[in-house]
This record gives sequence, structure tokens and C-alpha cells, in this order.
Amino acid sequence: MNGNAAEKIPVKNEELQDPKKWHKQDTTWALSLFGTAIGAGVLFLPINAGVGGIVSLLLITILAFPIMYYGHRAFAKIIYTSKAADEGITGTIREYFGNRASKIFNLVYFFAIYTIVLMYSVALTNTANSFIVNQLHFKEPPRAVLSLVLVLVLIFIVNFGQDKTIKVMSMLVYPFIASLLFIAIYLIPQWNTASLSFSSVSTASTGQGVLSMLWMILPITVLSFNHYPIISPFVIKQRETYGEEATDAKCVQIQKYGYILTFSVVMFFVYSSVLSLSPNDLAMAKEQNLSILSYLANHFNMPIIIYAAPIIAFVAITKSFLGHYVGGYEVMRDIIMETSRDRGKELNEKTVNTMILVFVILTCWYTAYANPSILGIIESISGPTGAVILLLLPMYTIRKIPVLAKYRGKISNVFVTIMGVITVLAIFKSLFSF
Repeated sequence: MNGNAAEKIPVKNEELQDPKKWHKQDTTWALSLFGTAIGAGVLFLPINAGVGGIVSLLLITILAFPIMYYGHRAFAKIIYTSKAADEGITGTIREYFGNRASKIFNLVYFFAIYTIVLMYSVALTNTANSFIVNQLHFKEPPRAVLSLVLVLVLIFIVNFGQDKTIKVMSMLVYPFIASLLFIAIYLIPQWNTASLSFSSVSTASTGQGVLSMLWMILPITVLSFNHYPIISPFVIKQRETYGEEATDAKCVQIQKYGYILTFSVVMFFVYSSVLSLSPNDLAMAKEQNLSILSYLANHFNMPIIIYAAPIIAFVAITKSFLGHYVGGYEVMRDIIMETSRDRGKELNEKTVNTMILVFVILTCWYTAYANPSILGIIESISGPTGAVILLLLPMYTIRKIPVLAKYRGKISNVFVTIMGVITVLAIFKSLFSF
């Protein structure tokens, strides 16, 4: 089989051998990066972007693109340099640092993904509750019942047919993006200058104020633009198509255009949402634990916004929940089975699946019922753990692994490291606030 594949590659890729040219496949991958990067996290970005006035808005505008670009570029570098790139980031870590490090990485990776699953359980419950009360004008349902029903429906869907679920969710990516653009354009007549005040300058004028502002915006920025799970297949495809020597330059080219598109769409939606509301409105959205679309639906008396916005939010959050659940499920299964083998026990697939289902249902139901702050979870858990994987891990790997020495000594490495450290330190902000 390998011999046949080797014979076919030159013929298949004959017209794609010049990496300096732009090909149809490059467009496909740029759009794939774009589509994967824009998820339900974007629905919470405008809240933290605008609640601090123009200062927080400008900071996100300045920092979002370089964090997304340099973070994912470094992530790509450590993968395409690895001989185990076909096994993804887990195989790469195993090659560089050994089995023990690979197991630790899996735990961090699971924690990063699963906290997002829990967060979306809360978001989905709040979106449904808000729609029932504010748009349908029904009596508020018991939260324990509503959250349990939603969690059970979602788990049933993904377990009914995982492959079909993934395919359907991937098909919803571009309609979701189109919906965001439509909402952003539709809001233009509502734009005002209330959020362009410098009321937060006084709080940001001290070192502590600047750090607090960064702690507020960096975790949600990392989460909103994060798409490192797709980087492994992206890198592998470029290496197969253009060869190892051209992989770096080709990844740079495709990522650059994909991220310019991503940044433009997301920031247009952020600015349109923020300019339509005041900082007090955004603070209220944060307090009510709602996505920006649900709050807009409750705030404006416009038929399209009233009904379309919460439906778009519900679909987007569902899509992201199921996508993260699939990733979290696979990592959880591997961790359980590896742990049992290390202890001399062999669990069958049915037992492992039952353990995971019970764990997921109970934890998602409890979290959705408890209704913790969504942005609080992002700021103190999801964002910092995402920064460990996306920002700090690649920088540490480049620093320690000899084969990556050519990527050392760059200003972008310093930037990514500083942003990563500050984002991770947001964990301590939540601890000190208790």
C-alpha cells in the first residue's frame, strides 16, 4: 500500500509542486481554518471587549490577530518538524518528551476541552431559558428540569450517530458565520458612541489596572480564536502536498490569509455589537450570564433580532458543545483505558462508554443547574488552560528541542510567551477574588 501511494503522489501533486503559487487546495484550507476558528466563543467576546469601554476594545483589536497568528504558527512548527506528526499533537509530545509527558498533556488537554463542554452546558440552558421567557413569553421552567432535558437530548444526539453529528455540525459552520455577518450589518443603524468612552482609562492607568484589563480580555481572546485541533491535519496535508522543505512557507501563506479573514469577520461582529450597546448594557449581559445574541434579542424591539438572534445562538452553542464533547470523549476514553492497563486491568469498551456517559451527564447537569459565570469559567479555567496548550507549550518545545533551534530568538516568541504567562496568571485573579 505504501509503495502504491508513493508512486501516485508525484502524479497527483504534479501541478501543486510550486509552493509559491496559490492553489485551490490552499483556498479550501484557508476557509477551513477560518470556519474552525469561529465558534460559539465569539458570542461572548463582545461582552468583555466592550465592558471596559474603548480601552478593552482597543486592546483586543491590537492583540487578537498576533495572538492567533503567532500562537498557531508556533503550534504548526512543532508538529511539522516532528516525525510523529501523523499521530497529532499527542504523538508529537510523546516523541519530544516521552510517554509520561504525553499522559500529562492528555490530562491538560482533557481539562481544557471539558471545561468548555461544561461552559456550553450553562450557555445552552441560559439561552433556552431566556428564549422561553422573553421571546415565547412562557413561564420560566424549573432550571433543574430544563438543564437535564437539554443535556440528555445533546448526549442522545451525539451518541445516536457520532460521525453524522460531526458532519451536520461542520455543515452549520458557514451558515453560522453568515448569520453573524447578517446580525452585524443589521445592527449598524443602532450604532452609538456610548461604548467609545474613556471611562476605563482611570482604572487602566496603573499597573494593576492594566493587568486586570488583560486578565479580563486575554482568556476570552485565546478561547474565541483558538482552533489548534485542526492544525495537525492541516500541517500533515501541506507536508504531503508540497514536501517537508516547503511546508513552513506554505503554512505561513495559508494561515496568514485564513487569519486575516477570521480576524476581519470576528472583529466586525464585535464592533457592531459593542457599538449597538453601552458599557452598562454589556455589564448587564455579563451579569445575566447570557451570550451577546441573547442579550441583543432581549434589548432591541426588532423582529429579526428578537427571534433570529437566540436561535442562532442556540445552534452555535449546540454545535460547539457537540464538537468539544466528541474531542473530550476521545481523550477521556484514552485516559481511562491507559490508566486501567497500567494497573493491570482491561476494561471493555461498553464499560468505558457507560462510565463516560454517567460522568458527562451528571457533571453537565449539575454545572448547568448551578449556573456559574460563563465568562468567569473562561477567564479562570478555559482561557488559561487553552493558553498553556496553544501559547506556552510550543514556546517551551521550541526552546528545549534541538531540531526546533532554528525557530528560537524571534521577537514573536517573546510576545507569545508573555501573552501566555499573563493569560495563565488569570487563574490567580479568580483565586484572589474569593
